[in-house]
Amino acid sequence: MIYLDNAATTKMFEEGVEVYKKYACHCFFNPSAGYNQAIAISHELEQVRKDLLSKLGAKNGTIIFTSGATESNNLAIMGSKRNGKWEYVFSMGEHPSVYRVAKELELQGHIVHYVNLTKEGSVDYEHLKTLVNDKTRLISIMHVSNETGAINDLAQINEIRKKFAPQALLHVDGVQAFCKLEYKIDEYDIDLYTISAHKFHGPKGIGALYVRNIQSLKPIQYGGEQEFGLRAGTENVAGIMAMQYAFNNINTKENYEKVLGLQQIFLNNFKKNNDINILKTNNPYIMSVEFNGVNGETLMRILQDNDIIVGMGSACSTKKMGNRILENMGYSKDKVKSHIRISLDASLTEQECEFASREIVRHY
Repeated sequence: MIYLDNAATTKMFEEGVEVYKKYACHCFFNPSAGYNQAIAISHELEQVRKDLLSKLGAKNGTIIFTSGATESNNLAIMGSKRNGKWEYVFSMGEHPSVYRVAKELELQGHIVHYVNLTKEGSVDYEHLKTLVNDKTRLISIMHVSNETGAINDLAQINEIRKKFAPQALLHVDGVQAFCKLEYKIDEYDIDLYTISAHKFHGPKGIGALYVRNIQSLKPIQYGGEQEFGLRAGTENVAGIMAMQYAFNNINTKENYEKVLGLQQIFLNNFKKNNDINILKTNNPYIMSVEFNGVNGETLMRILQDNDIIVGMGSACSTKKMGNRILENMGYSKDKVKSHIRISLDASLTEQECEFASREIVRHY
């Protein structure tokens, strides 16, 4: 099988499985307990927080361990909500775990604005300028689109925030950027940043939220005082330690260079057919590809029967008709149906990508 849906999930590092087993079966203690073994585990978790801050490029701030991106995004948005006539700004390109929270805010009576996308898939910065003001409480815009791979310019977003809404918090869903792109979140004055371990060869069910100032958040679930009182519940120690193994064993720069070469193999083979259109981005990991005249789901199933796995966009939205993001970019519903998503990983070989790209063209 050649797996080309790495934006949906990645295969866990086998060594990471052994780390998970160690902390699930041997060092299994509850870090909130008072005996020495448990205290030792709590110290290990503090080291993970330090390592993760370093990987993110943050000198200060707090890491809140969560069950994954959905919980992190909910905590960032709902936890930053305050009483009063505050306004909230989101992009139309957000993952459902952000977009549906935005819709919930609307249902609760809050004023919510949505930033349109350009035809390339990034946010429309000029439109963003018209939506933020001195009443804006939160701006939530993803780093990298899970649908198209488009990279949003965090520096420009931060400049707009500082000029028009300096009091606003900036939340970034970094799920498709972390361990794939090189950056330091301190350079963008980010207040809240979301990651999810299963997107970078860690286990499912574990993620984190970076918080620059924990005073900016309130808990959205209640119970114990774990995670600085912001996320009640016993920590998933095995998941956290396996996540640490994953991000500590990824060379972001080397992987990026390799994936750039793998993407070029697809581009070289696809450009031979004028009816195949690739949305151009500066991100080699995710390609949104339009196959004119063909139903993307049909092509996906044909490829699946030939042991090539591709995606149809967000795995959290595969049962819904249409595609909110591509449609906002200007694609018609018929054009949307012709798209598939190919998402790469450094674990792929050149031979696999050469074979897969030729097979895709052949079956198209």
